[in-house]
Amino acid sequence: MSDSTLTAELVTDTLNSSEFLLAPSEFYARMRREMPLIYLPELETWMVFRYADVQQVYTDHATYSSKGKFPPEQKDFTQSVNFIDPPRHKSVRSLAQQAFTLKRVEAMAPRIEEIARDLLNAALERDEFDFILDYANPLPVIVIAEIMGVPTDDTNYFTELSNRIVTMDQAAITELATYFRKLIEHRKVHPGDDLITSLVQAYDTGESLSEQELVDFCIVLLVGGNETTAKLIGNTMLCLRDFPEMRAVLLEKPELAGEFIEEVLRLRSPVQGLGRIVRADTVLHGQTLKAGDLIEPSIGAANRDETVFDDPDQLRLGRKGRHLAFGNGIHFCLGAPLAKLETRIALMHALQRLPNIEIRPDADLMPIPSHVFNGLVSMPVRY
Repeated sequence: MSDSTLTAELVTDTLNSSEFLLAPSEFYARMRREMPLIYLPELETWMVFRYADVQQVYTDHATYSSKGKFPPEQKDFTQSVNFIDPPRHKSVRSLAQQAFTLKRVEAMAPRIEEIARDLLNAALERDEFDFILDYANPLPVIVIAEIMGVPTDDTNYFTELSNRIVTMDQAAITELATYFRKLIEHRKVHPGDDLITSLVQAYDTGESLSEQELVDFCIVLLVGGNETTAKLIGNTMLCLRDFPEMRAVLLEKPELAGEFIEEVLRLRSPVQGLGRIVRADTVLHGQTLKAGDLIEPSIGAANRDETVFDDPDQLRLGRKGRHLAFGNGIHFCLGAPLAKLETRIALMHALQRLPNIEIRPDADLMPIPSHVFNGLVSMPVRY
């Protein structure tokens, strides 16, 4: 790509290529340098690549709205906390935030450690061990299902629907919404010690979640609490492959795992971008964006911006500068503390038990076919 003139077609093709999805650094650097804003007709969206622009889009709610553009037939997932603006956003978020206080999250550590141990035990009994399919994928879906009060027998069902929902598969969204409506009605009559019961009963300044908001919030919790964390856990192994000196550091000083994970989040953000809608005509980099236009900030590119991060393609513990992997401003990810706790436990349990675990050199790594998400479909390992 470095020898070709940047065009919308070339950029779109690159975003869909396996080479880019596995190693995005060179492309992102060129876009920040030469084309910080571009319109991609095939994707029907603008994209921005510099840290300052990405941060602006995520914080300037007067210009860039979170309200999603949905087809008329889509009734579900339209009132998710991800797709609403202030002032309603504040009410919905405050009701849900009670489940993700630091104290509550930290209290879950023993159960997460138990899940990690059981999954690793089962994986080691198999002839071949796939770090993602056998370990990274099932761990967060079990955790979020237990938090929400969903039967663990439905874990595989949830994983399948969650995988389809990230591609905005309307049938999967409708199916999961129906499931949650039934579970919500059951919890109204038979409350439990779980998040869905808390949300059904919760009030904030006299307001409660509407049924649609509650259903949609359950969907976003399942997808956000499952997909992004699973990809983050898998991406820790990719970064250990790319920066092998980190293995000895983490084994000697496991207390540095948190700093390592922050760098994994920066270098391989599980979510590479969440779109916004332009509220009113605005000018950015000399281009006029029209009201109603879609704009997708590239979190992946912003997190490697050399004006914010020194030597941005290197993994450095204790790095200064705030990455945008969990978003910015009022839409900062509610589940960030839980995702980091799950990832730390999963990574260190595997490393301390299998110090030599590594991606098999002969493995044909296949990235998830989406420029919006960063992760692998599977990851055969040896140990």
